[in-house]
Amino acid sequence: MGFLMNHQTVVRYRGFLLLPQLNQSWLVRPERSPMRLLPFRTTTCSLADVKALLDWRLSQEEIEIKAA
Repeated sequence: MGFLMNHQTVVRYRGFLLLPQLNQSWLVRPERSPMRLLPFRTTTCSLADVKALLDWRLSQEEIEIKAA
């Protein structure tokens, strides 16, 4: 058939799916609705950096809710 089977590792973290991309960046998507954050892509970085970025974005969301 000619198809290559690429096995991609998906990391689940705090209700989000962290999907590694071919260019060493990451796609971050919520596991289910309602979405607390919109899906986003990162620049080239490590898994630890993606987790830290997601934690920071989630903390910013909590600050905005308290300010409202």
